[in-house]
Amino acid sequence: PPPALTSRRYLASEMGEAQDNDVMRVLIATDNHLGYMENDPLRREDSFEAFEEIFCEAKTRGVDCVLLGGDLFHENKPSRYTLVRTIEILRRYCLHDQPVQLQVLSDQTQNFASLFQCVNYEDPNFNVGMPVFSIHGNHDDPVGADNLAALDILATCNLVNYFGKTVPAL
Repeated sequence: PPPALTSRRYLASEMGEAQDNDVMRVLIATDNHLGYMENDPLRREDSFEAFEEIFCEAKTRGVDCVLLGGDLFHENKPSRYTLVRTIEILRRYCLHDQPVQLQVLSDQTQNFASLFQCVNYEDPNFNVGMPVFSIHGNHDDPVGADNLAALDILATCNLVNYFGKTVPAL
């Protein structure tokens, strides 16, 4: 099951500390297909510009988190250029001092199949101000003997919270 989230602002209002903004704001984006037409000099930046617009809008609207609903990458094994551009955008918009007002209610070790087994904004070594939650799609699903996806790289860098990955039985 997907992780159960709640806003700490909502929890505070439930405890009698009413606030004007006790609504959890989630920006949902899907099928970004980063790297699409990467070899076309005219269209090369299109997917990255659209991806950056998503985060500009998220920042402007003061969202609590961004949910990426699959197919972040156009290719299962994105190029180094695509990975670098993606990491640049995520770092620019997601790493800052803004306090995160989300709390994961479900068991993080079950939902986030990474070495760290917790959401990135609870890691004391990182200043994540805008959490990103992502699931893979059919274009960027984990493959191979190691069952890895490009999203595993972003999760290991602590830039996204990758959920929905099934670990194959041995």
